[in-house]
Amino acid sequence: MLKAGWRAVRSLLLVMAAVVIFIEEWGWRPLTALAARVARWPPLERLEARIQTLPPRWALALFLVPAVLLFPIKLLALWFIHQGRTALGVAVIVLAKLVGTALVGRLFILTEQQLTHYAWFARALVWWRETKERVKAAVRGSAAWRAARAASLRGRLWLRRIGR
Repeated sequence: MLKAGWRAVRSLLLVMAAVVIFIEEWGWRPLTALAARVARWPPLERLEARIQTLPPRWALALFLVPAVLLFPIKLLALWFIHQGRTALGVAVIVLAKLVGTALVGRLFILTEQQLTHYAWFARALVWWRETKERVKAAVRGSAAWRAARAASLRGRLWLRRIGR
């Protein structure tokens, strides 16, 4: 009984971790790349160059700014939802999440070197990267993943056949 319970909890945790990693892979990379393209604008290029030379404590403070600034915006979105303006509230949350992810991703790229001067941050980063790889391997090894990959392959082959 205990073993079955642990298996269920482990499966739930794996699904939750897979969702987080999917969001990171799907959102973090393209949004960070978009932020990098925007940063080609000369004034932003100069600002980014300065950010890369910040001492570690200022880099950490700057890295935390988006979370602090986005919190009131998310509260505003919840207030919209509470007022019955659900679509507006959800739109504000989604927009804040997209902008926040792009900004945090870009700031992480710019400040990673300084942030890893903190041993706790370096350990957390190593842990996250190792955990992400373990979760990816577990997801790729799951029956559901293999079935989805096989269905995707069959779908692509079918589309090629009808496209001729």
